[in-house]
Amino acid sequence: MLRPPIASLLFLPAVAFPVSAQRATGFGPDVRAVVSYDAPVIAITNVTVLDGTGSPARRSHTVVISGERIQAVGPAGSVAVPAGARIVDGSGHTLIPGLIGMHDHMFYTTPAGTSVQSNYSFPRLYLGSGVTTVRTTGSNAPYTELTLKAGIERGEVPGPRMHITGPYLISAGPVRYEGMYELADEAAARRVVRHWAEEGAEWIKVYTQISRAIFAAVVDEAHRHRLKVTGHLCSISFSEAVELGIDNIEHGLRTNSDYDPRKEPDKCPAGNFAALAALDMKDPRVAETIARMVKRGVPMTTTAVNEQLTPGRPGPDARTVEAMAPWIAAQEIKRRTNLDLPTPIGEIYPKMREIYPKSLQYERAFVSAGGVLGAGIDPAFGALPGFGNQRALELLVEAGFSIPEAVQVVTANGAKILGRLPERGTVEPGKLADLVLLRGDLATDPSAIRNPVTVFKGGIGYDSAKLIGSVKGQVGIR
Repeated sequence: MLRPPIASLLFLPAVAFPVSAQRATGFGPDVRAVVSYDAPVIAITNVTVLDGTGSPARRSHTVVISGERIQAVGPAGSVAVPAGARIVDGSGHTLIPGLIGMHDHMFYTTPAGTSVQSNYSFPRLYLGSGVTTVRTTGSNAPYTELTLKAGIERGEVPGPRMHITGPYLISAGPVRYEGMYELADEAAARRVVRHWAEEGAEWIKVYTQISRAIFAAVVDEAHRHRLKVTGHLCSISFSEAVELGIDNIEHGLRTNSDYDPRKEPDKCPAGNFAALAALDMKDPRVAETIARMVKRGVPMTTTAVNEQLTPGRPGPDARTVEAMAPWIAAQEIKRRTNLDLPTPIGEIYPKMREIYPKSLQYERAFVSAGGVLGAGIDPAFGALPGFGNQRALELLVEAGFSIPEAVQVVTANGAKILGRLPERGTVEPGKLADLVLLRGDLATDPSAIRNPVTVFKGGIGYDSAKLIGSVKGQVGIR
C-alpha cells in the first residue's frame, strides 16, 4: 500500500499568509513572456482536485493562492474568495500538485549515443509539462547545471526548481564511460564528494561499475556532508547497496543483479538481463530484496525510459517528434522500427520484452510492501523531459496503481524523497503553490495528464502551450 494521506483535512478557513513572493514583473523577459497569471491572490474555482495524498478526487473545489502559497482548499461555497482575487474558472479541469521528477537530466542521449546538454529546451519542457521540481540524477556538466539553477532562481530562465546531483562516479574496470569520473581509491572518493558538497550539489550518483569499498567511502563521506547517494546499479546489487547505506535506487528491476547466479563481488554480470528475463516473480528472493529496502527506508525510482527500451511498446508520439530536431526524430523513428523487428537490432538492454512487464510488477510489489516509489524519466531514446514525466503516471496506472495513487507517486513521494514534503508535493494550505491545472478529468482518464493549461510555481502561473511551443524542433540542438 501507499503511505496514508499526510493530511485528512484539506479545507481550512481562509487565513492570510504574507504576500512576499517575487512577482513576475521582476523577472527577465524570457520568463515574463510565458507568464499567464501574476496576481497577489488567485482563486481557482469549480475545479476537481487530486491532492497528491492518495485520496480520491474532490469535485467542485476552490483553491485560493496568496502570494507564493496555498491559502485555502475546500468545497465551492465553503471557501471565502478574497475580494479582488484573480478568478480562474476550473470547470472541466483537474488541479494536481506540480510533478516532481526524480530522474530528470538536463542532457539528452540520442539514438546515436551522443549526449546533448540542453539547458535551453529542457527547463522549458519540464515546466511546460507540469514538472515544477527536478532532481538532476547524474550530470555530465554539473557546473553548467548549477549556473542554470541560479538563473532559474533569479527569474532569468523559465524552469523548475532544481536539486543538483554531481557527476557520475565509477570505479576503474573493463568499461570506459565517457563523461564519468573514475575514482582511483577511497581517498579519491572522499575528496570528490567533499568537493561537490562545497559546490552546492545535494546528491551523489554512482553508476554500474563501482566497487563496494569505494561505494562505502562515497556514502560515508556524503552523509558526513548531509548529501544523499543514489545509484544506477549492477556491480553492486540492490541488497548490497542497501546494506552499504544507499539513499535511493534508480530504474527498478532492470538494474538489479541480486538474482543472477553468476554474480561475483564488485562485478556487473554479463548475463544479468538473461537472468532477469528468466526470473520468477514469485521467487522468494524478490520479496527478500524488497523487504530489505523497506526496512531500511530506501526509496526506488521508476523511469519512463524503461518503456522506450522495450520492443512492442508505443514509440514517439506527434508532440515528441515535433519537439525534436528533425534528424534526431528520424534517428529515433529508425531505432524504434529496428527495436520492433522480430529479431531486434541495436538493443541497448537485451531481453526487455520479458523484463519490462516484470518491472511493473516489481514496482507494485515494492509499494504494496510499504516502499516509497518516486518517478522520473531518464531523458533518452524518445523519452523527453516533461512528456516522460507525464507518461510515468500513465505507466503506473498500467501497472495497477489507482489514479490517486499514481498522482501521489509522481508528486508527494518525490517531495518526501527530497526531504521537501513539508513545503511542497500536495495541495494543502500553507504549502508552496506549485500546482498544475489540467484540461479534462484526470480522475477518470489518465491521459488528461498530457493536457496542462497552466503550471503554477510559487503562485505564478505559466502558460504551458507557450513554454512547449518555444522549443519546437530544439531537442537535440539546445
